[in-house]
Amino acid sequence: MLIGILMILAGFVLLFFSGDWLVKSSVQIARYFKISTLVVGLTVVAFGTSAPELIVSLKAVFDGVPDISIGNVIGSNIANIALVLGLVGIILPIRVSKESSVMFDWGVMMGASILFLIFIQNEVIEFHEGIIFLILLALYLVFSIYKSRRKVSKSDEIPKNPTLKMKYAIALLVLSAVGLYFGSDLLVRGVVIVAKGFDISERVIGVSVVAFGTSVPELATSIMAAVKKETAISIGNIIGSNIFNILGILGVTSILKPIGVSEMIISIDIWWMIGVAVMLMLAMLPLKHSVISRWKGAVLIGTYVSYMLLLFI
Repeated sequence: MLIGILMILAGFVLLFFSGDWLVKSSVQIARYFKISTLVVGLTVVAFGTSAPELIVSLKAVFDGVPDISIGNVIGSNIANIALVLGLVGIILPIRVSKESSVMFDWGVMMGASILFLIFIQNEVIEFHEGIIFLILLALYLVFSIYKSRRKVSKSDEIPKNPTLKMKYAIALLVLSAVGLYFGSDLLVRGVVIVAKGFDISERVIGVSVVAFGTSVPELATSIMAAVKKETAISIGNIIGSNIFNILGILGVTSILKPIGVSEMIISIDIWWMIGVAVMLMLAMLPLKHSVISRWKGAVLIGTYVSYMLLLFI
């Protein structure tokens, strides 16, 4: 049992630092090609913060524990909104700019969630459904990059210069990939050991412990943004990460191997994920003066705590 707990902790640490290194190295490489920071944010950073979820989900499916894979995505999406944005809102109220694309991105996230719900009714996400997820993700990224490039051309934004030599950026990228692999391996194996030891289902562990661990990069990034009073970036990054979790992670994973889905996930967990997404929209009302205030942040945190208590009780 102790070995399993130590493996989980070691996996958390490796995933946290590896995800951070992946984002930093990728941004540096992107700057060598003179890519706009807006484009980098929509592609590189979104992929980087979701990389732990992707590696863990792939590892879980091929290890024969699909509930950890699906639970990881659902639990991570719940944690990103209810826990991460809740904490950020309590630290510093989040003001949503009317000029931002948050409302459009929220609509894409909700649409992806509903499609996810439809696909799992037969208790499996199949190859062709994974293809559909990836096509939709590609369309979303192309459209988002097109919009961001138009904004850049209007604002005359000059892409930033790299601060790291190319060879060091590539070395850091390789190191982060290795760290993500071994971190996910330790986390999944440790979770299976602990779940068996405490007689807890893999589904519960997946949507709670594993999901929290893979959401650590988003949590750390958003809290640091709040401390620096840059809360506006938090909500966009979280919604983008949730879209990538569904369309990208489940898309890639189900193409490589169909993902089995348990009845409990279909009847309980995915509804919590959709419910939390609806709560986020309600928290952003009224749209003309959208602010996720401290009391709204507290409600989101309370929702996350309630979900965790129901899971383990």
